[in-house]
Amino acid sequence: MKYKILIMIGVVIFLLGVGGSLFVLFSGSTNTVNIFSDGELIESVDLKASPDREMIVEYEGRTNTVEIKDGKIRVIDADCPDHTCIRMGYLENAAMPIVCLPNRLVITFADDASGVDAVTR
Repeated sequence: MKYKILIMIGVVIFLLGVGGSLFVLFSGSTNTVNIFSDGELIESVDLKASPDREMIVEYEGRTNTVEIKDGKIRVIDADCPDHTCIRMGYLENAAMPIVCLPNRLVITFADDASGVDAVTR
């Protein structure tokens, strides 16, 4: 029983160490985000310089409402069936962009977009 607890503690410590390293590795090193609709860059936004605002991104009659507030960005409303993009919350790091597949919306840090090899339609 003691060995199982020690192994579990070791695994948790390892994951926290790796998770912390991955956060540093993938954290956004820029304040600039790119907003793509159907693979096309529609706007590049410096979150620290941009005033608080909302913008509507439309694709084939469906919309996403994107909020820029207090130097952060998120989707607050969407016409998609699952609302995954809303539940993703604020864009926090380059490893996890905000994506709305039905409405073909992607919001990502600018550094992350430079690593894209291709866009599939």
